Amino acid sequence: MAAERLRAAGCEVDVFDAMASVGRKFLLAGKGGLNLTHSEDGALFATRFATGRAEPCAEVAQWLARLDGPGLRDWALELGVETFVGSSGRVFPVDMKAAPLLRAWLARLRASGVRFHMRHHWLGWTEDGALRFRHGDEERVVPADVLVLALGGASWPQLGSNAGWVPILAARGVAVAGLRPANCGFDVGRLRAGAAEPGWSALFRDKFAGQPVKPVALHFQGQSGRSFSRQGEFVITASGVEGSLIYAASSLLREEIEDHGEALIHLDLLPSRSEAFVADEVARPRGPRSMSTHLKSRLGIEGLKASLLHEVLSKDQYGDTATLARALKHLPIRLQAARPVAEAISSAGGVCLPELDEHLMLRKLPGVFCAGEMLDWEAPTGGYLLTASMAGGAAAGEGAAAWLRR
Repeated sequence: MAAERLRAAGCEVDVFDAMASVGRKFLLAGKGGLNLTHSEDGALFATRFATGRAEPCAEVAQWLARLDGPGLRDWALELGVETFVGSSGRVFPVDMKAAPLLRAWLARLRASGVRFHMRHHWLGWTEDGALRFRHGDEERVVPADVLVLALGGASWPQLGSNAGWVPILAARGVAVAGLRPANCGFDVGRLRAGAAEPGWSALFRDKFAGQPVKPVALHFQGQSGRSFSRQGEFVITASGVEGSLIYAASSLLREEIEDHGEALIHLDLLPSRSEAFVADEVARPRGPRSMSTHLKSRLGIEGLKASLLHEVLSKDQYGDTATLARALKHLPIRLQAARPVAEAISSAGGVCLPELDEHLMLRKLPGVFCAGEMLDWEAPTGGYLLTASMAGGAAAGEGAAAWLRR
């Protein structure tokens, strides 16, 4: 997007990419259907962004003034790709695919004169300010009047975002917040008092890893006062939990773990039923039937949800109707660690935003602009990440073109 805006301003543009082909993470984002943006109101949309410490990030709103959700849909249509709004408000290409959009975009960029150079790993600068690249076994030196860095964070390093740029900028005095996982899964801690080891039992893990928990509501009340409450679904993993509902709360959960050593969430396994209804059904006389059969008959609790209860509750707690009824609506799950940043959908942290001016130029390195996930901001999934990355690219490209004119 930065290259597109620079070329539109009449600048000669060369794009250097470490990978063998362009847009590898863009294609990954479209693997299950390219969620290009979100249809919600612009003012609400702009509140979805935070810094790496989960603080509100007003800077992204300035980028969105150049390219917002409706603007991104118009841009896609110009490339021949129609979009639609899904039931959740998320926006997708009609064919749900990323590849046709990327092909059309690259064709237009190349036709406009943008030159692409693949397998070029950026190494920094020479003493006289030229750019250094490793290309195969050789080092290539390239002069440039202006530079836009869009080097990604640290998630999915196999696609090129390996944070190799951090020491290069840090050596020039640029403040960089540590890169941490965002939109990530978590490892569960000790689930039951007296348990020998943290995490799921081997029986539960082997039987249910990879299976979704739905419908369910997740409630979190942090020790700092921040809270989260939403209904949705998540997935059991071999070591813990992941999935859309977990990702939505991940920034708060990550900060809670960093500050207090763990994050305690509560699951409502019956979100469509009131606490009073559940308590009455659990306490209803069951005769010779086992409690498991009773829960299945009266409340539809079986399989994965039933096993979750056994993972958390002791035998005595499970047999106490009041404790069991409360657990069905407030099942405590302790999270002890976020999964590694390399596994995360995106990363928090990066170049601290005060290091940049309103055009995304580094104050300490005039003529050097930054955009995308390498900056210290984060957002939930739902089209927000992609839209803000594109908008930031547009802002950096326009800023770089203005710098050249000056």
